Amino acid sequence: MLSLIKLPQVLTINQVPNVFHEDGIISGYRYPYSSAKDCVLSIFQLTNETLNIWTHFLPTWFFLWKLLVVLIEEDWQDSYCWPLLVFLLSSCLYPLASSCAHTFSTMSERARHICFFFDYGALSFYSLGSAITYSSYIFPEKWVNSVFHKYYIPTAMLNSVLSTGLACYSRLGLPFIDYNYRINTRSVEKRSVKLGKILRILSFAYPYFFDNIPLFYRIFVCVGEDCTVNEATIVHYQHTALALLTGFLFASHLPERLAPGSFDYIGHSHQLFHVFAIIGTYFQLSAVELDMTLRKQWLLTHSQPITFSNTVEIC
Repeated sequence: MLSLIKLPQVLTINQVPNVFHEDGIISGYRYPYSSAKDCVLSIFQLTNETLNIWTHFLPTWFFLWKLLVVLIEEDWQDSYCWPLLVFLLSSCLYPLASSCAHTFSTMSERARHICFFFDYGALSFYSLGSAITYSSYIFPEKWVNSVFHKYYIPTAMLNSVLSTGLACYSRLGLPFIDYNYRINTRSVEKRSVKLGKILRILSFAYPYFFDNIPLFYRIFVCVGEDCTVNEATIVHYQHTALALLTGFLFASHLPERLAPGSFDYIGHSHQLFHVFAIIGTYFQLSAVELDMTLRKQWLLTHSQPITFSNTVEIC
């Protein structure tokens, strides 16, 4: 039966428009104006996007299972677990949006942009979900109920909106002025793409570093009493290291930049970026659950009460 299904054609970099090009990837491209059916069929053949799709689609079901476990085993009416539910929901959404974006991004140039707009929005929601859980469970004791704590989630919300807008703008072809009046379309296009990638990196990096200010202070700076050292600390170190590795892979385009064409199908940076991002999210979830359990009594006594309003920040 499978032999009767005609799989979509796989192309080289010279056969697709520039908007579909990836640094260091020479072959394995899908037809840039595929039908939705061809996009779905392509996930069952080896292209340079296949593992990008599966490395996020399969983990979606793991995080969905974790979400259902919490809903079944925990008292979901207990507001103390609501931030965890928000984080788990965001952890389900961002890999699903990513896998869908990679699947359907070759329907057209317009569809490619729209697909990744949704991807960026899901990543921003994940960033906000992280901030909500950090505000509820992660803050060092010294900072609980401080002015920074009070404005932490509203600022994280603003960051999510701004980062989504900046990431989307970074895909739209940024104009450059050639002050020497030399007409070089290819050069201008390359510079535009480069600036777009820089803006996209900034749009992801800034919310991450802001969200992690209380965690970084807690595990790297804070000493003495009220610094909240417990079994979760080592897991925080682990997911922080994985997050930094993930960012490095996204920005560097290694190893394919060193050997163009050698990692077209397996082992290029975006695949590794997906894998380490998911592993990092798993360790992040483990650390959050540890802090949530170990600090429950102290937080319920000393921190502001968790309500629907300050969980999703609808005031």
